[in-house]
Amino acid sequence: MSFSPKFAILGSGSIGTYIGAYLVKAGYPVVFVGRERLKQEIQLFGLGISDYKGNSFTLAPSQVRYVTDIKEAKDSNVFLITVKSKDTIEAGKSIRSLFSPEELSKIIVVSFQNGVRNSKELASILPELDDRNLAGMVPFNVVAKGKGQFHQGTSGELVVKSNEFGNKIHSCLRKAGLPSIVHKNMEGVLWGKLLFNLNNSLNALAGIPLREELSQRTYRKILASMILEGLEILKHSGIQPASAGKMIPWLAPIILKLPDFLFFKVASSMVKIDPEARSSMWEDLHHGRTTEISYLNGEIVRLADEIGHKAPINRKIASLIAEAESGSGRSHYDAEALSNLLGII
Repeated sequence: MSFSPKFAILGSGSIGTYIGAYLVKAGYPVVFVGRERLKQEIQLFGLGISDYKGNSFTLAPSQVRYVTDIKEAKDSNVFLITVKSKDTIEAGKSIRSLFSPEELSKIIVVSFQNGVRNSKELASILPELDDRNLAGMVPFNVVAKGKGQFHQGTSGELVVKSNEFGNKIHSCLRKAGLPSIVHKNMEGVLWGKLLFNLNNSLNALAGIPLREELSQRTYRKILASMILEGLEILKHSGIQPASAGKMIPWLAPIILKLPDFLFFKVASSMVKIDPEARSSMWEDLHHGRTTEISYLNGEIVRLADEIGHKAPINRKIASLIAEAESGSGRSHYDAEALSNLLGII
């Protein structure tokens, strides 16, 4: 039986809108479900998509079906979840409200979110999905530039769980021009990505573009210490992070500590970062939104508490983000000040 996907993007912010735009361009039916502010922006300006390679395309407002009510996605059979991790349960409940149990057994759901628990949380709400509930991973960064413009600032391939249904989604993504791979060990991939994503909080505290941050060896040493601490805690917890593409967690601390000239040579062959790229957590702080710190560094701290590890570095970083988020602390730290605060030499 042929597969005729009709996509719904739940939580169409930066990542969801970017992925959805490619699917629209490829001719797939897509409904974007998100906030009224972005709906109005796209109705006025359309969508402009660009990336670090210099590629770009535009979609006219008439080409983008952007709605604020999930009921308008009733005709969809593939749901890409790109909401913040704190909203995963609600997203699952909203999907359940659309369909009967029999109908639920025929749709596919893919979690393209930060964190490691989203697919399991969706399974608790939507057990009928079974193998159609797919963990996914987005390695690259997308910045919303305003006026319907979305820019991919870093390289990387989307990852989807390898099974009958994941392979179908992978095929659609590739057809749409989105780099994509499948992987059997998605739990390991998600933990591996989380270790790299510890830089989200560091970049937010640095308050500068990613490339500028990583060009400073002191910031890189801080990130290396964060990842090493995470690797130690994962090891004691019996969790083995997996690499996906060129993202190799256990090599990262070694590469980050290299002198500048060696770091740039090695890193440039692994990841491309343009001058506009910033982390999603910086973007959240900048716009006064709740961050995902509890689903990133907070996951490391949660595991540390379970095994009796102090996790001083990630715990302090999480605390600094919480203070910046509440307005009770500083929002930006230069490399030396932050290094001294964390006790990293």
